[in-house]
Amino acid sequence: MDPLAQAHSDLTRRKFLSGSSRAFGAAALATAFGQDGIAMPGDDQLPFGRGALGRLHHRPRAKSMIHLFMSGAPSQLDTWDYKPGLRDMYNQDLPESVVQGQRFTTMTSGQARFPIAPSIYKFAQAGECGTYVSELLPWTAKIVDKLALVKSVHTDAINHDPAITFMVTGDEQPGRPSLGSWLSYGLGSPNRDLPAFVVMTPTWTGRAEAQALYQRLWGSGFLATRHQGVSLRSSGDPVLYLSDPPGVDRGLRRKMLDRLARLNAERQAIEGDPEIGARIDQYEMAFRMQSSVPELVDISAEPESVLALYGPEVHKRGSFAHSCLMARRMVERGVPLVQLFIRGWDQHGNLTGDLPNACRDIDQPSFGLVTDLEQRGMLDETLVAWGGEFGRTVYCQGKLSPTNYGRDHHPRCFPMWFAGGGVQGGQVIGETDDFSYNIVSDPVSVYDVNATLLHLFGIDHERLTYRFQGRDFRLTDVEGELIHKLLA
Repeated sequence: MDPLAQAHSDLTRRKFLSGSSRAFGAAALATAFGQDGIAMPGDDQLPFGRGALGRLHHRPRAKSMIHLFMSGAPSQLDTWDYKPGLRDMYNQDLPESVVQGQRFTTMTSGQARFPIAPSIYKFAQAGECGTYVSELLPWTAKIVDKLALVKSVHTDAINHDPAITFMVTGDEQPGRPSLGSWLSYGLGSPNRDLPAFVVMTPTWTGRAEAQALYQRLWGSGFLATRHQGVSLRSSGDPVLYLSDPPGVDRGLRRKMLDRLARLNAERQAIEGDPEIGARIDQYEMAFRMQSSVPELVDISAEPESVLALYGPEVHKRGSFAHSCLMARRMVERGVPLVQLFIRGWDQHGNLTGDLPNACRDIDQPSFGLVTDLEQRGMLDETLVAWGGEFGRTVYCQGKLSPTNYGRDHHPRCFPMWFAGGGVQGGQVIGETDDFSYNIVSDPVSVYDVNATLLHLFGIDHERLTYRFQGRDFRLTDVEGELIHKLLA
């Protein structure tokens, strides 16, 4: 046979054998991590992972982060931004001098009026810092001295999908790497048995008609797909294909992976494709997760005193309380970033019916998470962030009554709070006008938030870049300033 034809035949046979091996299930598990990871230079130079950075840019304050994302956008007027003066302005038209020509969404732009809807909820000062907190968040009020509340975050996006995409990737258009992917790329992970970036999407009892969550929100974009987030499921196998298929035991799976690795090594020798080596690493990670993940999700050894911190829903797998406990267990094992996306916050109408349920979902679990981390001595090195994609309008969407109202999207100001991981707690940063419509001091952009998060991990946001299509990309694009008041 002609040597060239022989080589082609061998390569075709290897492709077939490699594909057949994956069909048995071993490689299927690895799809949770993507198929095209590329080992980056300097992997062995970063002390706590296999990241692209040879060394950190400055001393880190955080080793892990738990991001509590309130998908749908909580109403700042009913949770964190106390505006008692609005009670005397019930049903008055929002002054044009406040609007200043800013755009409305198509859901309210056709309204004949924009009547002011004061919050019906009581606020009280909490903690030694005296931060005002809504009665809807009594448990979070107990830890307010640990929190830095930023009331002046703003965004350009006015609809959910681009706004969420912007918050977690730094761009409104899909296709960019997420925050967790940038951290995985730059830092790697100290735990070789768990991913560097894990995502959970808990159940909710707020508004039932919730915005969709797309996997690209925790995707790796143009980075290697081994940096994408791994979704921890609320039912069945915690990770897809975690269990061995019928007729395949651990010994057989180990033999399959060994043979697959040899075949891939031969293919790599022929093609010189660096992605093949990374794929072998992904298969090995998947194999190790068959032991590490069941141990992770088994909470039977957690003391009742700890479980009680998170509230009664902690025993319900897939709840926000259970997910918060899982997040603590993951960062305890060295996972750098865990994101929880909980829906049900999009209250365009019936806010007083749906918002209390949404707050109840997250209130005690958030308290429990921060308290648990502090009791374990982990809070100083674990950053906790809470917030949504934008805020809500002071004017009512739809019919207004003294006991019920709805609020439309409002990108001009919204709150986030941060705790632990180098954050100075017990303070409020930024202020809004009397209508919680415009920012009057210390504006904070989404770029500023992401720049500060990277800073707390020891990363200069301007120096963590990736060249793609002839350009050096970064999480903060060409913007971003540190929120110096936030730093301890």
